[in-house]
Amino acid sequence: MSGKVFHGPLLTNHDGFQLKTIVERTKNEAAALYPGVKIIREYEKLLQDKEIELIIVNTPDHTHYDLALEAINAGKHVIVEKPFTQTLEQAYSLIEAAREKGVMLSVFQNRRWDGDFLTVQQVIQNNLLGKLVEFESHFDRFRNYIQAGTWKENADTGTGTLYNLGSHLIDQAVVLFGVPDAVNAEIRILRPGGEVDDCFDIRLSYNYIKVTLKASYLVREQGPKYFLHGVNGSFVKSGLDVQEDALKAGGMPGTPGWGTEGEQNWGILNTDIGDLHYKGKIETLPGNYLAFYDNIYDHIVKGKPLAVKAEQAAETIKIIMAAYKSNELHQTIRLADM
Repeated sequence: MSGKVFHGPLLTNHDGFQLKTIVERTKNEAAALYPGVKIIREYEKLLQDKEIELIIVNTPDHTHYDLALEAINAGKHVIVEKPFTQTLEQAYSLIEAAREKGVMLSVFQNRRWDGDFLTVQQVIQNNLLGKLVEFESHFDRFRNYIQAGTWKENADTGTGTLYNLGSHLIDQAVVLFGVPDAVNAEIRILRPGGEVDDCFDIRLSYNYIKVTLKASYLVREQGPKYFLHGVNGSFVKSGLDVQEDALKAGGMPGTPGWGTEGEQNWGILNTDIGDLHYKGKIETLPGNYLAFYDNIYDHIVKGKPLAVKAEQAAETIKIIMAAYKSNELHQTIRLADM
């Protein structure tokens, strides 16, 4: 899904990249979608192609480390689909390997460019709520069954909702507030017959703000995605970014109106600004996943700073591991002790 819905359309609609080869081990879906692109069955042949500069590893989570390391050792720039790795040791190992080889290593944290998150950033940066005291973010779904035939539901692959959806929420929180001091978490399996966690409630400890991150697969009636509360007011935002559904429907990134959200999901701002009280909707900024690849191009070709650094992705993995430890021990875990 990652390659078909996200990377393929984004790369082919970006002037800075040429999609050259796709590894599809058994099916032939890629050939129909990209008739001019070479389709191969073996990953090793991808590594041997001297013309290929950048490899995107968007395979099942438990294969990220080995495949990314092989690409790095072959001298390729690498983007790894989230979650970066499954352990902190793997993350540090990839970072060191990329440093030694002098290649770029990044992680596809595309939801930094969700329209709602871009809007949340502006609300905070423009100090519209005064001193921010509480932040809560949700990524809820309704799937009350165990999806057959997918590694994502298999405990042996070491995955779960915390790795899958939590990596987005944690990354966004770190972008906004930095790395927390400590983590306290409750992680559960709610669906009958489930093998992997499908619900979490994480509290990130900062000395100046209360941060809560939540997700569940059993939320049929969705509430707001973001709650922000400050000394002057609140901002509440519902709905998911529209880009994923647009990509699934065959939409073209970068076309007029791309990433624009309908007014029905615009956030509600209720605050004091100076001597004025304002309560009303705030138009959501357009989302733009192409900006991720804009930055990758600018970094590789022009030497500009990388937006999503592997070191940041490693911090996300550290927080995920601390959350599992907190849930197991029923106590708060300091990140300095991880």
